[in-house]
Amino acid sequence: MKAKHQRLTLALLALAALIGAGLLAASALRSQAAYFYSPADLQRTPVEPGKHIRLGGMVADRSIVRAPDGVTIDFVVTDGPASNKVRFRGIPPDLFKENSGVVAEGAFGPDGVFVADTILAKHDERYMPPELAKKDGRTEHKTETLQQ
Repeated sequence: MKAKHQRLTLALLALAALIGAGLLAASALRSQAAYFYSPADLQRTPVEPGKHIRLGGMVADRSIVRAPDGVTIDFVVTDGPASNKVRFRGIPPDLFKENSGVVAEGAFGPDGVFVADTILAKHDERYMPPELAKKDGRTEHKTETLQQ
């Protein structure tokens, strides 16, 4: 076989391997392509307990309950038509509050409560750091203080 044919064969094999790897990766990520599941998504297609997922939505009004131990927080994540109870043990982010966006990473327990190991608080596009809000003369921004 000539050197030209060997290079062409090698290039085609490399291309086929690259396409195969891409297809394999795409099929593995197909079910996890969504950044997070909303409560309505989980109501339509439930996830088995113990499977690690992200649950996203809004923290329901008056749903945050702090346990006496000072580090356990129970709250409800809702997207309007559906909601899920969430339990988190740890220190939540500063932006975590009622009526704000949240993404909780964790898994459902056998009792149906979502046990989060990480909480990511989301803010809207109107967010302004407290330092800038004071300079701007705005007072509507409130910061949450944690009591332990």
